[in-house]
Amino acid sequence: MREENNRSSQGSKVKRFFKKRWVFPAIYIASAAIILTGVLWYQSAANNTDKYDYKSTDLTGKKNPPAVEVNKALENFKMPVAKADSAVIKTKFYDFNGKAEDQEAALVFYNNTYSPNTGVDLTMPDGKTFDVTASLSGKVVRVDDADAVLGNVIEIEHDNGIVTQYQSVKDIQVEEGDVVKQGDVLAKAGQSLFNEKAGTHVHFEIRKDGVAVNPTEFFNKPVSSLVQEKVSEDKKSTETPAAEQKKMEDPAKSLDDNKSIDSDKSTEDDSQSIEDEKSTDDGKSIDDSKPSDEGESTNTTESTNS
Repeated sequence: MREENNRSSQGSKVKRFFKKRWVFPAIYIASAAIILTGVLWYQSAANNTDKYDYKSTDLTGKKNPPAVEVNKALENFKMPVAKADSAVIKTKFYDFNGKAEDQEAALVFYNNTYSPNTGVDLTMPDGKTFDVTASLSGKVVRVDDADAVLGNVIEIEHDNGIVTQYQSVKDIQVEEGDVVKQGDVLAKAGQSLFNEKAGTHVHFEIRKDGVAVNPTEFFNKPVSSLVQEKVSEDKKSTETPAAEQKKMEDPAKSLDDNKSIDSDKSTEDDSQSIEDEKSTDDGKSIDDSKPSDEGESTNTTESTNS
């Protein structure tokens, strides 16, 4: 009887416990918390790749070529200086269709020859050096740090046949094959023999399919504006004026040498002609004097006989 009474009393306690309003909500909340914790733990364990031996090619950034940025084509041409607001254009681009005074100001005097400027020369008002930056994102395809005439050269290749070139630079910080982003520091502004008058400056060129275009017409404009631009083939040149002038000097030197040889030959001919004339005159003088002597001898003989 006592056992039955104890069981009934325990059962009544359990029933009274579950009859309370907060019991079932508490059970539901606890169950949901346990289930949610289990799900989160499972997802965390599934995303843990450290326990798997993946090759480096499966992970981004390991032994993979750099990704091409989608917004690269949306870039605008920027002036190749860190402080664009302070930059001054020392020598403008030579425009074949421009005014005569502008064309004259865009000529560069080097080696006793005037050459049209195929870019713009940028300086600072204080004349000090400054950081030269990439006008566009691209790949460095040329670094020449031993060109005293042009003052060293950096060339960056872009899409659609567009190339930007930076001359008269020093303390170069990039190498051939590097991929640079717009605004990255490439070097410091320096000096060149080709345009000593500009002082400390950077010579900046934009070329489309080998044709130099006026950079000032494309600053702060999208790359697509140059892609759609039609360039004149008669102005196409892949070499700088200094290189072209050097090629012109060699034939001129050859012509001078030939002219000197012809002059020496002409001098020798003239000398030979003078000698021949002199020899002829001497012979003629001897012939002229011979009859006179014979006449005098005859007169002497006739006087003796008489």
